[in-house]
Amino acid sequence: MNGGVPPKHKSPSSGSLAANRRPALPAGRKTFRVGLLLLGLLSSLLFASSALGATATVGLGSAASFSVLAGSTVTNTGPTTMFGDLGLYPGTSVTGEPRVLGQTYVNDQVAVAAKNALTTAYTDAESRPPSGSAGTDLAGQSFSPGVYDASKSLLLSSGSVTLNAEGDPNAVFIFQIGSTLITGSNTTVSLVNGAQACNVFWQVGSSATLGSGTHFVGTIMAAASVTANTAATIHGRLLAQTAAVTLEDNTITTSNCASSVGGSGGGTETTTPEETAAIEKATTGGGATSGGGSTTGGGTTAGTVTTTGGVSTPSTTVGSSTTTVTPRPPIGSKSTVKRSRHRHHRAGRTSKRRSPAHPALRHRRAAFTG
Repeated sequence: MNGGVPPKHKSPSSGSLAANRRPALPAGRKTFRVGLLLLGLLSSLLFASSALGATATVGLGSAASFSVLAGSTVTNTGPTTMFGDLGLYPGTSVTGEPRVLGQTYVNDQVAVAAKNALTTAYTDAESRPPSGSAGTDLAGQSFSPGVYDASKSLLLSSGSVTLNAEGDPNAVFIFQIGSTLITGSNTTVSLVNGAQACNVFWQVGSSATLGSGTHFVGTIMAAASVTANTAATIHGRLLAQTAAVTLEDNTITTSNCASSVGGSGGGTETTTPEETAAIEKATTGGGATSGGGSTTGGGTTAGTVTTTGGVSTPSTTVGSSTTTVTPRPPIGSKSTVKRSRHRHHRAGRTSKRRSPAHPALRHRRAAFTG
């Protein structure tokens, strides 16, 4: 007996505390864990910086549907074809009757809105901080996505220039040109590794001139004028703010990304079969069929339709052989199928009656006696 005094609690000894503690990690393992943590943080920072550093597209707004947009006049010579719209403001003269597969807007509210959108897009492209220099001659150069500055004139003297998207279909290329853009005859702008014409922009401080036979890609936004010489083909747009657009036997196909009209860009570029045929003709030198098929060097014709007995049969010709796809016969209605089955059922029963398993014996006529 201790007189009701509660026993004193003993404080745990240092030995028992040490027994309850988690064993310390070796120094090497601690270093390894810290290294993994730092590596993860570094990867996150690199990914974020690359996403933030990606060049945004240039929103064209209501100017996106136009193949040609001019300020003073539009003049044409020869069988020029444009797949988008043609616009003119404040001028009123369109001469030479180019073939416009879109709509024509001359000195009206649609043309005014498109010119205002062009001014906004031009200012946006001009104000972007450059990520590199375009030099003075594009010939033989290859560019990754970004904004490139040419403080004076920019020339594509011969051969081709390559725009490499590096696998990114949303890659954007912007060229800021202080004065003029000039391409030599039969030169080419090439797109590789997912690059799209709808994401290529040429902001030109005065005038752009495309040489004869040039295969050009992208949207030209010129402060003054644009001239496309004989048989130059453009997968993009020719947009001039104040002066004329001059055409001569050109083909201008549209270059619209999935969201380019709204200004966000990116996505998959869409083209009609006629545009695809025109692009193939321009880039390969083969023939073209505007009825939905294309011929490249006499090799393949797709989209041919043969009508026989009221049934349209698509066929594909490769070389000298022809493969015809025969369509299935039309499916009848429920009542027609039911009547057909009923006829087959009755015919089967009649056949059974007329074709017994054992043939009938000849009946003999017996003589009557009595």
